[in-house]
Amino acid sequence: MNSRKWRLFAIALALLLVVPAAPAEAASDDRVSSGYQQSGIDVSANYVRDPQSGEFVLAPPGHVSDDPNQYKADLQCQVDDNSLAKRCLPGQMQCPPREAGEKAGTPVIWKVAPKSVSNPVWTDWSTSGNGPSCLYDQKPEDLLPRIAARIESDFRNLPIKPADLTAQPSPHTLKGAETNIFADALEQQFEVTLLGQRVHIVATPVEYTYAYGDGNSLGPTPSAGGPLREAEWGQKTRTSHVYQQTGDFQISVTTTFRGTYSVNGGPNLPIPGTGQFASPPQTVSVWRSITRNYADNCIVNPQGEGCPGVPAK
Repeated sequence: MNSRKWRLFAIALALLLVVPAAPAEAASDDRVSSGYQQSGIDVSANYVRDPQSGEFVLAPPGHVSDDPNQYKADLQCQVDDNSLAKRCLPGQMQCPPREAGEKAGTPVIWKVAPKSVSNPVWTDWSTSGNGPSCLYDQKPEDLLPRIAARIESDFRNLPIKPADLTAQPSPHTLKGAETNIFADALEQQFEVTLLGQRVHIVATPVEYTYAYGDGNSLGPTPSAGGPLREAEWGQKTRTSHVYQQTGDFQISVTTTFRGTYSVNGGPNLPIPGTGQFASPPQTVSVWRSITRNYADNCIVNPQGEGCPGVPAK
């Protein structure tokens, strides 16, 4: 065999002996099919916050929103659009049915990214738990608008504690003097279940409307007022009132609360509208004061006006 034919034979033999090496990660590939069709949950769907209602909804094609962010929910063990991490599955969050006959939930992680960036890098949405949460509806893109549609009325029916109302001085005050009236309301949190989902609601006091009982009122105002030291009673405050007549008056305050809600640990969303919660009224007795000068005291003149046992004139 001449040298040229030998070289061709050697090349052909080398090609037959070469076997493509499997990628290094193939030997340890721990991904499995995500089974989206089996679960019926489109966890890769993008969500937006509606500018009118504030609801967290699936973004329709061509939708334009003022929110600079976009949102989506990924399966807890998702590694790409078609695979789950097999090693993650045994330790993922368990989402058992909430009630007998219902389907189990799906563990998801909420993601956020700037809407202005094409093909963005999604990051975990920061929540109080900073971890996965459960979705119990087969179609979360349908679930969230349904919750948003009823969250306002449910918010107004919550057992929100109204402000505590205080008057200084009380229960008696003086005609023509400043009576300090103030409210004390606290932020309150509630865990409720809507449509089978865990919804966390935060109610925050934002405004106060005072009724002084004599036809005068103040508000709505963001000022709740505050207490004065006894030595400062009679000073004017942002919420104080001067009564021009004597008598008994019913004072009251109505506190306006705003709220936010989060579904299954998702982003905090504003609740449309507000809720007004009235405090129980209180009675303030307005007295007049009379000043008299005396030349002596009750020791010198035990029968003097205002001394013990002396009838009032």
